[in-house]
Amino acid sequence: MRNIRANKVSSFINIGGLAVGMAVSMMIGLWIWDEISFDHNNKNYTHIAKVLQNQTLNGDIATWSGLPWPTAAALRNNFSSDLKTVSLVLHTTNVVSTPAKSLNLDGAFMEEGAPAMFDLDMLKGAHTGLQDAHSILLSESFANAFFGSADVVGKLMKIDTQSVKITGVYKDMPANSAFANINFIAPWQLFFNNSWAKTNPYPWGSNAFEVYVQLADNADMQKVSAKIRDVKLNNVRPQDRVAKPALFLHPMSRWHLYSEFKNGINTGGRIQFVWLFGIIGIFVLLLACINFMNLSTALSQKRAKEVGIRKAVGSLRMQLIGQFLNESIVTAVVAFIVAIGLVQLSLPYFNNLSGKAMQIPAANLLFWLSALGFAIVTGLIAGSYPAFYLSAFNTVKVLKGHFRAGRFSAVPRKVLVVTQFSVSIILIISTIIVFRQIQFAKNRPVGYSRANLISMQMHTTNIHDHFDAVKNELKNTGAIVEMAEARNPLTAIWNSNGGMVWRGKPKGLSTDFPMCNVTYDYGKTIGWQIIEGRDFSRQFSSVDSSTFILNESAVKYMGLKHPIGEKIAFDDGVSFTVVGVVKDFIIESPYAQVRPTMFRIARNGAGIVNIKLNPALPTKDALAKIETVFKKFNPQQPFDYTFVDAEYAKKFSDDERTGNLAAVFSVLAIFISCLGLFGLASFIAEQRTKEIGVRKVLGASVFSLWQLMSREFVLLVAASCLIAIPVAVLFMQTWLQQYQYRTSMSAWIFIISITGVLLITLCTVSFQSIKAALANPVKSLRTE
Repeated sequence: MRNIRANKVSSFINIGGLAVGMAVSMMIGLWIWDEISFDHNNKNYTHIAKVLQNQTLNGDIATWSGLPWPTAAALRNNFSSDLKTVSLVLHTTNVVSTPAKSLNLDGAFMEEGAPAMFDLDMLKGAHTGLQDAHSILLSESFANAFFGSADVVGKLMKIDTQSVKITGVYKDMPANSAFANINFIAPWQLFFNNSWAKTNPYPWGSNAFEVYVQLADNADMQKVSAKIRDVKLNNVRPQDRVAKPALFLHPMSRWHLYSEFKNGINTGGRIQFVWLFGIIGIFVLLLACINFMNLSTALSQKRAKEVGIRKAVGSLRMQLIGQFLNESIVTAVVAFIVAIGLVQLSLPYFNNLSGKAMQIPAANLLFWLSALGFAIVTGLIAGSYPAFYLSAFNTVKVLKGHFRAGRFSAVPRKVLVVTQFSVSIILIISTIIVFRQIQFAKNRPVGYSRANLISMQMHTTNIHDHFDAVKNELKNTGAIVEMAEARNPLTAIWNSNGGMVWRGKPKGLSTDFPMCNVTYDYGKTIGWQIIEGRDFSRQFSSVDSSTFILNESAVKYMGLKHPIGEKIAFDDGVSFTVVGVVKDFIIESPYAQVRPTMFRIARNGAGIVNIKLNPALPTKDALAKIETVFKKFNPQQPFDYTFVDAEYAKKFSDDERTGNLAAVFSVLAIFISCLGLFGLASFIAEQRTKEIGVRKVLGASVFSLWQLMSREFVLLVAASCLIAIPVAVLFMQTWLQQYQYRTSMSAWIFIISITGVLLITLCTVSFQSIKAALANPVKSLRTE
């Protein structure tokens, strides 16, 4: 405490820097824990897996989670000794309603063993609540939303038009769960009895469902995965075996962090962000520790006599090392207390930035023990070098006043400063490139007009059945320009077809192309660009039911030099004629190449209604008019809509979140580095007080003294730039390789980064340099 009082500036910098560094590390630690503890709420965590399949399509091995619905029965019947539970799962959005209220809810249809397998925390009812085909399990929050209470078992509701009885209420799933957004669970049989799946003549050809399994207690995940490999292959038609479908188990422990597959191999996923932010957290804390080391060793001359006297009266070197380490630990514990306050204040902002709902687990004793250990380890790391350095002073030289810092005594401090700024510059360059990549993808031509375009998912056929009447009425109100239906939204692919045959197709090639079923005027509604042939038109309604429009990528992939008039057939012999080619437009990832895609006229209700609003009318007024008409024809469904441009913007959310977090950490890193630089500049200015006074008396100008004081720091930062640039280039080149559509690393990125860091450095050290240069030389020369 005496040392803190005697060296207020350096103590403030040490405690402040360590507090910021520890706060950043703690928030990153909370984020990492939230990521790695995904789905840990399930007691069956180690025994649950999702069944995935690999298929060779379009020349590559594709990995899908979608499977035919008979897969579950085949697994259940043939591997009963290895699999305790098997369940089909269909994620869906439906209108769930009571006479008083109706809501569009995300939910799932599951088989009756699923609630126990997924370890639902039942507040009312039991895990057996899906045995009745007309039942429903509600989450606690939506039981309260509908009825104001969780005590609702036995009450009646509707899912779309189907009446169901509430048989249970489960506690809301944690935010870090794969099923966090499931607000209701209904029996698989309820869906199946009223769906196309029941009447499908070839059920093994539709990959529309997910299958989850719980292994028997004594079963081995890898061995069972190998056993089920050929289940689908043994049940599909001979012509479908060309794709070589192979099933395998993907454990629950890998769902969240290892979700990406490339050419059939699990290549990673969000685990890269865990490693990235973990490394950033370590480096930011290291920067704060470096400040402590630098300032402690810089102030060594002030403590030299203390060390000499302690040694003279009998202190051993290990005792001195212990004393200095204790001092650093006390400093770290004080910084930790400050850091807890900073985390508590910053956590709401950090949660908003990271898309999490984290909080400090204040009631968890293990957390506090770990945190205390973290503070002690930080103190030991920060204090280790100063402790060994200070305790090594020669007693005789110190007490005789002959102690002087050696010629190379500042070298370690310079190395540490270079390390600090190298890390900071790498973070700055990386952050700029991340945002540049995001902006590069945002600036990519989408291929259609998103302006004033809204989309709605229909859960009944009411709008489809009266489509022309709805459209005409809306046009008469002046609210819309155009309106059309589609089977999938503009920002996702929900359907694809394989087994296509065309002239010149290579023998043995198995294909799978996105298939978009649309209605007339779809092209006019979204503003796509026909570059060859024609659009779908009611003028050709007699033939358009057997025609395709291809995108540019499909034409190129198939090698069709003159596509108009070409015949493309399904493997069952049904043939379609190509009547148009549309310019590629982005439906899936804006970072990837557009896949070969086919468009055809929908034969029945398409499910998604796209509406182009009238730009001459205020959006609020247009939406009000549309709601009135929709309620007239479809009264039971809530009027929920999404703006297509907002849905498209969500494609960048993960990368924007990563960029924003990296930007915050970069700013904090440069702040901590500059804090240490400010402390060193203060110390050096104090050390050179007499020299500056003599120079001023001899005629040195303020500018020349400023140059003298600042040159060393600028050179150190320049050296950091030389180290940081190649490291950042190597790292970011590797990062950019994951994107097919990627930006380049222009020279201006590095110029701006270097210029910015040099300016910040000059601003940081200039305060002390100019203050010293402006000091009265008479006072300066009297200091000794």
